[in-house]
Amino acid sequence: MKARIPKHREFIIDFPKEVSEEKANEGWGKLNQLVEDYKKEHNGQSVYAPTFIEDCEPAVKALQAEYGFTYTVQENQ
Repeated sequence: MKARIPKHREFIIDFPKEVSEEKANEGWGKLNQLVEDYKKEHNGQSVYAPTFIEDCEPAVKALQAEYGFTYTVQENQ
């Protein structure tokens, strides 16, 4: 069986060691909720949607300010 993964971009999130595990877990929960909300608002589209990064980046930046993580956008094939 073959599966073709579409070319896509994704957020690479990194919580620094200075952020407590509790706060990092809370941040991950909110990031995961962001993905779930995106699916609901965009008829089930996932992180593979072409505009996922642009649609979610403002919310990711707001969470970044609150939780202190860093992120990059990486293109995957």
